[in-house]
Amino acid sequence: MKIFQREQRSLFGEILDWMLTPLLLLWPVSLALTWLVAQSLANKPFDRALEYNVHALAQLIMVEPDGRAQFNLPLPATEILRADESDMVFYQVLDNKGEHLSGDRDFPSAHSRYDVPPGEVVLRDDELRGVDIRVAAMWVRLPLVGNDELALVQVAETREKRSVLAAEIIKGVMLPQFVILPLAVLLVWLALARGIKPLHRLEERIRARKPEDLSPLNHRAVPMEVAPLVDAVNDLLRRLNESLATQKRFLADAAHQLKTPLAGLRMQADLAQREGMSTQELKRSLEQIARSSVRATHTVNQLLSLARAEGGGTGLQRAPCDLVSLVIEVMQDLLPQAMERHVDMGYEGAEPGDPGVWLQGNATLLKELVRNLLSNAINYSPSSAEHPAVVTARVLPDVLARVVLLQVEDTGPGVPQEERDLVFQPFYRALGSEADGSGLGLPIVQEIARQHGAEVVLSDAQPQRKPPGALFSVRFNAIRSAASIEATGVD
Repeated sequence: MKIFQREQRSLFGEILDWMLTPLLLLWPVSLALTWLVAQSLANKPFDRALEYNVHALAQLIMVEPDGRAQFNLPLPATEILRADESDMVFYQVLDNKGEHLSGDRDFPSAHSRYDVPPGEVVLRDDELRGVDIRVAAMWVRLPLVGNDELALVQVAETREKRSVLAAEIIKGVMLPQFVILPLAVLLVWLALARGIKPLHRLEERIRARKPEDLSPLNHRAVPMEVAPLVDAVNDLLRRLNESLATQKRFLADAAHQLKTPLAGLRMQADLAQREGMSTQELKRSLEQIARSSVRATHTVNQLLSLARAEGGGTGLQRAPCDLVSLVIEVMQDLLPQAMERHVDMGYEGAEPGDPGVWLQGNATLLKELVRNLLSNAINYSPSSAEHPAVVTARVLPDVLARVVLLQVEDTGPGVPQEERDLVFQPFYRALGSEADGSGLGLPIVQEIARQHGAEVVLSDAQPQRKPPGALFSVRFNAIRSAASIEATGVD
């Protein structure tokens, strides 16, 4: 199976891309806008010259006594009008009847006389003989003729000078940008490199730390934007420090708890090796060795169970579990121990497969939770053949509230109010208790319950009775049956 690894991204490169990409994309837009502005600027002086020429030609229109319009353009004026080094100039004059009076006959048609008022110059772009031209046209009211008699004067020139001027404007504007743009990129690069220097200094401070230094980082020595990250790292360091302290305390307590049975094993082994011991004395030493071995094995198993419960975390494998079936299975396993200690162990409550007894969890850890509760009740309930103790396990579902309650009740001495929080601490043993145990059962129960989002409550089983006994209640969130979950795929 081929695994695709996500390519590691550079924060510096990503910020630089987001800063420079809009700049590079806007540069062509700036070119286009500059071209349009340059064209507008280039048109203005030459448009004024065209308007001046139109007004000058309009003054040369005369009206004969018979009412006919006449246009007389002196030859020098014609030469001056057409004299231009780079552009060609055209003109046309039409009388009130639209007949050609002077100028170029193939001139493009103008706007209708009703589109613009007389005496107003209209500028437009057009084409003459396949060449782009700029045209200025004006309708002129003829003197001594009816008010509706108009003549048309048009002057046009090619756009060479305009294009040259627009190109010069663009060069004047754009050429500096070819210098400014790389300079801007360089300045952005330098500014960004300087801006992320606090991150490098933070990295150097972290790398220079000793492995045992878990003190918080100084969040005031970093930029405001990085402060939340530093606060998160400080929170992680705090939790890691607490976890290491808990592990050290746990290992110290575990070593202390294992030291007693191991010391007993060594002492009894030394006694068994002495010469001159009777068979009875040797048998007693071997019994003590076996008892110490069982105690050490039980302590190690409890330590492993607690480590497995604490190490479940988010990677805990969960599946729909029938809590009643798990309880009954554990009770069957503990039945020989209960019979050996003369404990009447029984079950009350729902039946396997009933609605409301299902929960989402890890079956192995849940059975460990039930086993520790029942073992705790069996070990701490004084019992004899004449007066057997009673241990009762219950599973009580609440379908409407979607919760399921696990209860383990015994007829032992109970737990005083002031010790009920202490019994959930590792290796704590109630004062005056003669039961053999490691003090890890209830911490394991609490940790497994926490892993499953449940709550453990310790109370008196029957307060009016002496001794009152102990009642452990674990409240789980219930789900629907496994069959309905598999059918619908929805919890």
